[in-house]
Amino acid sequence: MEKLALGIDIGGTTVSYGLVNERGEIKLRESFPTNNYKHINDFIDYLSERVNHATAGLDSKHALAGVGIGAPNGNYYKGTIENAPNLSWKGIVPIADLLHQKINLPVYLTNDANAAAVGEMTYGGAKNMKNFITITLGTGLGSGFVANGKLILGHDGFAGEFGHTTVFHDGRECGCGKRGCLETYVSATGLKRTVVKLLSKAKIDSVLRDYSYNEITSEQIYKAAMNGDQLAIDAFEFTGKILGMKLADAITILSPEAIFLAGGMANAGKLIFEPTKRYMEEFNFPIFKNKVKLLSSSLPENDAAILGAAALVWK
Repeated sequence: MEKLALGIDIGGTTVSYGLVNERGEIKLRESFPTNNYKHINDFIDYLSERVNHATAGLDSKHALAGVGIGAPNGNYYKGTIENAPNLSWKGIVPIADLLHQKINLPVYLTNDANAAAVGEMTYGGAKNMKNFITITLGTGLGSGFVANGKLILGHDGFAGEFGHTTVFHDGRECGCGKRGCLETYVSATGLKRTVVKLLSKAKIDSVLRDYSYNEITSEQIYKAAMNGDQLAIDAFEFTGKILGMKLADAITILSPEAIFLAGGMANAGKLIFEPTKRYMEEFNFPIFKNKVKLLSSSLPENDAAILGAAALVWK
């Protein structure tokens, strides 16, 4: 009998889920809007219906072992989503318990970046690694830290909020309420903020001057840089410098074998990898120089969140 796990990724706009076997093959993939359900009980009712529908067609050769959920502000110890700013349900929501009561299967939950790290360890490039870091570069910056083969969760389940470590104490305002957080510089939105600042200060020409603030996207910045736009290239250079500097700090604490970059911004390839690696080595403590690999996630981008969530069941 083949065991399957249901991986659920709860995002700010979309819930994606899929049935995954232990080899990382996705047997089914579906999605629905997140915020059509203002009350958590309505959301759980609909989600449980979708889970039951997804598994109704399983034959006697397949069995659902459990459900894994990756979600913003997810707490693995408690199975709760706690004060997630981009979700309709506020406060502390016991989503794992609520879903378990509906479907009577084990339900595991952690934050989305931790799920990505577990996915990388189970199905991706970190399969044979005991010590590594996963950085997800999207609208914000997420991170998952694995040491001695185990995800670092801390005493309260929220360890690893690397994106909210401080770069500059009087720096950019962050949605978390602090100033100067790493994700305000290293993320799709951080890259955009860097471009806007360069446009106001630099004298050089740039195709990005043809766009209003609301029109500029990280994809446009990437295309401009690939076409030789110096201002866009400088923005990636600055972003890589900040990321490389902070990764050097993380290396000093954790001594990982590798660091994996995932998410939309990681698709910028050498534009982000080259400066990040260069500055990471420049700021590295001498005993760590040229020891830590900087790698792209080997999980398919469109499937990574589902695979990571499903991997919680096996791990």
